[in-house]
Amino acid sequence: MYTWDFSSLWTYRWLFVQGLGVTAAFTVAIVVIGLLVGLAAGLAKLSPIAPLRWLSNAYIEVFRCTPLLVQLVWFYYALPILSGIEISAIGASVLALSLYGGSFYAEIIRGGIVSIDRGQGEAAAALGMTPAQSLRRIVLPQALKRMVPPLMNQSIIQFKNTSLVSVLAVPDLLYQGQVAAHDSYRPLEIYTLVAVLYFAALYPLTWIVRRGERRLATSD
Repeated sequence: MYTWDFSSLWTYRWLFVQGLGVTAAFTVAIVVIGLLVGLAAGLAKLSPIAPLRWLSNAYIEVFRCTPLLVQLVWFYYALPILSGIEISAIGASVLALSLYGGSFYAEIIRGGIVSIDRGQGEAAAALGMTPAQSLRRIVLPQALKRMVPPLMNQSIIQFKNTSLVSVLAVPDLLYQGQVAAHDSYRPLEIYTLVAVLYFAALYPLTWIVRRGERRLATSD
């Protein structure tokens, strides 16, 4: 019978604190950059300019249809060889996770925009608004209400995706857990605590998203 001993984990408390801080910082960075990339790609996919649509669609399909772990490894090992520019593990991780998340954000944003009745844009045009003004003043404010829940859910997925950066030795929560496990020889306790910390960080976010979805549904 295995004897559980969580008391020894106190020695590694600062490793977990640092790892959780790195994970949180990574999440904020990749969500913000991913949203900006997703907004640009989503609007480009709706553009009347064909090359923009093709480029946007190619970007979205490439990143949505390849595993994130493969992308991380490719950006860290292959991109520096092809570009001649040295990329740190943190830089490669932020780039890969942001572009990966951006491809999903782009489809969410595009879907939210096209879900708005075309008559809204036609009415704005009848009032003399340009397509850009119609999008900014009429369509996006209405679409945003529909986009918020899926955008929040994708951001939660991005939080969980940060655990993959440990393969590049980025000192996130999982990597620090691996360090502690190798040092303490208590992997069951260490990885159990890591799972608990992820749950403690993510459950409040999922609860907020569910409440927001119910409130939006009620207001509709």
